[in-house]
Amino acid sequence: MAVIHDTVLKPTKLELLTSWLPSRAWYRGAAPRPAKAGGFRLDDPQGEVGIEFLVVTDAASPRPVTYLVPLTYRGAPLDGAEHALVGTMEHGVLGQRWVYDGCHDPVLVAELLALIEGRARAQDQNTSGLSARDVVASYHGAGPLSTDVTVTDDRDGTTLTAPDGTTLRLHRVLRPAPASLPQGATGHVSATWQTPDGTPARGTLATLHSATPA
Repeated sequence: MAVIHDTVLKPTKLELLTSWLPSRAWYRGAAPRPAKAGGFRLDDPQGEVGIEFLVVTDAASPRPVTYLVPLTYRGAPLDGAEHALVGTMEHGVLGQRWVYDGCHDPVLVAELLALIEGRARAQDQNTSGLSARDVVASYHGAGPLSTDVTVTDDRDGTTLTAPDGTTLRLHRVLRPAPASLPQGATGHVSATWQTPDGTPARGTLATLHSATPA
């Protein structure tokens, strides 16, 4: 079980995202003002990599936009992932941490698929040992999912494509939607977040489509 430390981060996660978000194809603004709106964590079975699905709302425009930002935190650089580096930070307990766009980190991909298949549980974002009960995941496909994926960003999100054609779509721009399985999908993850006025919203964070529909 990952331990969440009550400590200081320099720079903070939001400060890192302020610099990084404008470089993303799916970012809709120009000068980010991100604020934390929700999210959850997953455990790395090896206990080496921090895994967080961060939800932030950007108030840079008259109509705030909510984004899903999966991140991994590592104690050393991830080989071959320079293009996915969000930045580095100094952790008050763990020292220097390399922060990556988690869609390009094989540890996050493996654990996200495990969550969808029901082999992993979402953890609270802020409290060690507490489950994130608002996270709903489902899988109606057949057989294990491949973690060997190709990652592609576009205007609305990120697509992870396996060699057999199975795709996992991460909805970077979040919108309220029912918690049920989206039409035509074989798996999904949904969760709640806080809107700027403090009311909760729920939407789909990730949608799985099999090459051969179930």
